[in-house]
Amino acid sequence: MPRDTKTNKVGSNVTLINVMRIPGLNTLGISLARIDYTPLGENPPHTHPRATEILTVLDGTLYVGFVTSNPNYTLLSKVLNKGDVFVFPKGLIHFQFNPNPYKPAVAIAALSSQNPGAITIANAVFGSKPMISDDVLAKGFQVENKTVDWLQAQFWADNHN
Repeated sequence: MPRDTKTNKVGSNVTLINVMRIPGLNTLGISLARIDYTPLGENPPHTHPRATEILTVLDGTLYVGFVTSNPNYTLLSKVLNKGDVFVFPKGLIHFQFNPNPYKPAVAIAALSSQNPGAITIANAVFGSKPMISDDVLAKGFQVENKTVDWLQAQFWADNHN
């Protein structure tokens, strides 16, 4: 059954099954997620600090990718169709995007930890509580303070439930 993907700005819904939902997963080193995407929906750039992820497209098409660590920051990406698989290494920033403007997509992800964690990059950087100093972010992103203020004022959607 499709999950609700229309209640957030990013157009996706991640339903995670981990040790918090099924205590019997404790010490097994596995968890599972179903991700539903609206047309043009995405699971925005994020990382799992404690797990590698293997994603399988169940329906539709996804543009996926991850960025390697420094010094190169190389984007490795691919367009996946139904039945295709992609691996996101532990700790690396990655994303999935449904490029189809008319058809939703669904994927399932297996993660190598019973508690993989998820850090959505924009939420963590611009939506932290308390907020990271404008001066720190402006210098780090090489933008003006007013740009940081605008980004911090946005409602940062959480597509995980």
